[in-house]
Amino acid sequence: MKTDKTEKLTLSRKEMQDFGYKVVDAIVNHFESQDQKLPVATASRKEIDALFMEDAPEKPMAPDDVLQFVLENVMTNSNVMTHPKAYAFVPGPSNYISVMSDALATGFNIFAGGWVGSPAAAGIEISTLNWLLKLFNFPVKKGGGIFTSGGSMANLTALATARKVKCGEDFSKAIIYLSDQAHSSNIKAINILGFKKEQVRIIPTDIEFKFSINKLKNAIAKDKIEGLQPFCLIASSGTTNTGTVDPLEDLAKICKTENIWLHVDGAYGAAAMLAKNGKKILKGIEKADSLTVDPHKWLFQPYEIGCLLVQNHTWLKSTFTEKPVYLRDIEGNQSEINFYDHGIELTRNFRALKFYMSIKTFGLQAFRKAIDYSIKLAEEVEADLRKSNKWEVVSPATLAIINFRYNPVSEKLSEKKLDAINQKISAKMMSSGEALLVTTILNGQVVLRMCLINPRTTFEHVKETISLCEKFALE
Repeated sequence: MKTDKTEKLTLSRKEMQDFGYKVVDAIVNHFESQDQKLPVATASRKEIDALFMEDAPEKPMAPDDVLQFVLENVMTNSNVMTHPKAYAFVPGPSNYISVMSDALATGFNIFAGGWVGSPAAAGIEISTLNWLLKLFNFPVKKGGGIFTSGGSMANLTALATARKVKCGEDFSKAIIYLSDQAHSSNIKAINILGFKKEQVRIIPTDIEFKFSINKLKNAIAKDKIEGLQPFCLIASSGTTNTGTVDPLEDLAKICKTENIWLHVDGAYGAAAMLAKNGKKILKGIEKADSLTVDPHKWLFQPYEIGCLLVQNHTWLKSTFTEKPVYLRDIEGNQSEINFYDHGIELTRNFRALKFYMSIKTFGLQAFRKAIDYSIKLAEEVEADLRKSNKWEVVSPATLAIINFRYNPVSEKLSEKKLDAINQKISAKMMSSGEALLVTTILNGQVVLRMCLINPRTTFEHVKETISLCEKFALE
């Protein structure tokens, strides 16, 4: 029976090459022109539905036509998170080597779940995890980890592990502690794991947005008196709002004394360990039982790659290992790590490859310099804002994040008016598409927040944005 090649989902060698060259050209053009594009894409649901809502086509289209449609309608209707003026949330400053590495991993469709699927993929994941274990002074031989889709999955994996190790099968009296600045993914993970609201203690932070040690101690003491089981504390090394690092050494001492699992959510700020004063800033991070790191943030990887590190690799295996009959022939020996036994996912793509290839290509020194640059840039922006009679720094530059608000000294505006003006500045900026700049709430005030981790962002980029903010404030 003769079949058309489209029925086999194949293209000829030349068709594959021609299509691939066009995709690579499009990516290269994007890398070269991204700074000249507007970082913000705005479109209504009606506009998007008009572009994409259709029945699945029965007949084939020319690959070039499909690609052209995607380039014209998908890529232009997505924010440019790699843009120098993408300041909101945590930008994703990627790099070309990692992008192409992802293409290789996907092109060869490598299964990175178990050793039999790809010994090389497992080997590279082990090697790159060891790089990170060494960076954070975790034990390399005893420690372990796993690459995940992002920080949310890493935090979920960490808390599931903590529950298993500390509580076993009964967690009905278990209590978990986190600050009011902890990332929302931790609350989501807590809910997914089946903890009740009554089992969660959200501890207020101090004036510097750090975990309040005294309030934490009081909460733990009260819970113990009531016969409950304090079992896990979530600290932050680089909060999303302000970049603040909790007092990790003090928290580690409390956890050791009280037999509490210390999980450090360093999805954003842990990469500062590569900075000049990183070890000082993150002092105590090596005492965490588990640590979340997000390479697709400040380690300049494309989405998706998060990471969880633990002090003892057996904790992961004892939490997640299952033995279904359909995997009985591929278990291997004790030295052959099956990463599906170390986390939630069975099917896993080869996330470690992009991290491996980019570190090998650029070297850690380049990453160190890029992180140092970001920290210094935020400090330079803070110094400049403090010279102005129009701006108030609400939270100083911390790990490349700064929060400020428009507050002209001479006008003596009310808090309500200031909130409205700063919200208007953000709305107008987003509407203009000129910069991705949004607000957050600190001390009950609406403030503008900049995250400056993109190594291509310059002081001039920021100055242009601030000038535009002042223009919008007066409109």
